[in-house]
Amino acid sequence: MKFVDVLTTTCVLTSTLIASVIAQSRPVSNRPGRFLSLPVPQKCANRPKQFSFRGHNYFYSADIPGFAEKKMDWLDGRNLCREYCMDLVSIETQEENNMVFRLIEQKNVPYIWTSGRLCDFKGCENRPDLEPKNVYGWFWSANREKMPPTNQTPAGWQYNPWSSTGHKKQRQPDNAEFDINGTTESCLSVLNNVYNDGIAWHDVACYHEKPVICEDSEELLQYVRSSNANLRV
Repeated sequence: MKFVDVLTTTCVLTSTLIASVIAQSRPVSNRPGRFLSLPVPQKCANRPKQFSFRGHNYFYSADIPGFAEKKMDWLDGRNLCREYCMDLVSIETQEENNMVFRLIEQKNVPYIWTSGRLCDFKGCENRPDLEPKNVYGWFWSANREKMPPTNQTPAGWQYNPWSSTGHKKQRQPDNAEFDINGTTESCLSVLNNVYNDGIAWHDVACYHEKPVICEDSEELLQYVRSSNANLRV
């Protein structure tokens, strides 16, 4: 799921970003015409840098003036981050997961969105490598890296971050809301003890509104640098 080098020219990157907009926006939206936002150069240059990890800057939206009370569905959360040359956080190592969990615990955050996404939209059909979807079909939309199988402890981790319970009292992801109203739980949220399970990963329907943690996007930063030579980002 990783793109080949898309940063060779601004033109190529722009077309890739537009393709990503079309591929990843429509399936999670109940409102027609919603797409991923392109970065805003001045916002990128002045993006909040609340904390950092392995060369990436991050911010928690509720700590930023103007966003303190703002909750967003998954797509709007991505777009808020993307305007700052960032994206929803992708939790790819246990160290990064521990960092996110600590923030949630210290600030008593009830939940946040991540960039985690189920590959259940157009282009994901007829892919035997993604079946069953709830085990093999998850990826980080910010960088299109495929996640390890949901029923296994990821390599290098000491535990499986997916919760062992949820609405259906079974291991996540469980797509529980589909049984309630037909809505697929296609987005990954970190919930804080909602099911008396501590801080853990859950699949959640993408229309729910939550605060976000944004993380630097190398792809978007490179795009802005390539098209704004005099702007320091």
